[in-house]
Amino acid sequence: MFEQQPKTLQQTVKLLATEALQKSEHSAWFDVLYSQANKDASKVPWAKLTAHPYLQDWLNEQIIQAQGKSALVIGCGLGDDAEALAALGFHVTAFDISHSAIAWAKERFPDSPVNYVVADLLALNPDWQGKFDFVFECRNIQSLPLNIREKVIHAIAPLVAPGGTLLVITRLRELDAQPDGPPWPLSETELAQFQEFGLSEISRHTFIEGENIHVEQVRIEYRLIVDC
Repeated sequence: MFEQQPKTLQQTVKLLATEALQKSEHSAWFDVLYSQANKDASKVPWAKLTAHPYLQDWLNEQIIQAQGKSALVIGCGLGDDAEALAALGFHVTAFDISHSAIAWAKERFPDSPVNYVVADLLALNPDWQGKFDFVFECRNIQSLPLNIREKVIHAIAPLVAPGGTLLVITRLRELDAQPDGPPWPLSETELAQFQEFGLSEISRHTFIEGENIHVEQVRIEYRLIVDC
């Protein structure tokens, strides 16, 4: 989530996250960051003002039948991933815990069909359970500490409708021991929790990023397979 960013920006993110964690406000720092950015996307380390390339590559590889289908973008930020899905014909709901991010996204896409809403991943609308044919989770889990990781995964998995797809993009770590963060990459043990909800891993693609320090990223496609 923080790849190839200026050191000062990395330090800013870590400071905000650390201060929030000390107050047990795990996600509060996101709105602070967006607000302090003051509409300057270069001050938001993950804001590229285009759809995430790993998502776009996956969409390009698929035969997508999006008409009449629903999609959810978790932690949508400034809205580029949500707009890419809407362009395919999905009925898209996109949420972020940051009021500033949602206002910014709406300002960027004033005529968008996307339903942009402010919501907390750990306190989602119960009506969303089992509702979405496609759920996109990109680097939100890794931005939250390990002591609430299980709760976060258990909030995401039930959102997928029967027969639906969950696409996860995240950093990956080899050991279960807690790494330094943020971000806190996911372990295979943590990823395996998605399967507890009936989600089957359909495909996995690994990416290595970084020049001096190699960072392993994965894109995993899960599907909630329904027995006939």
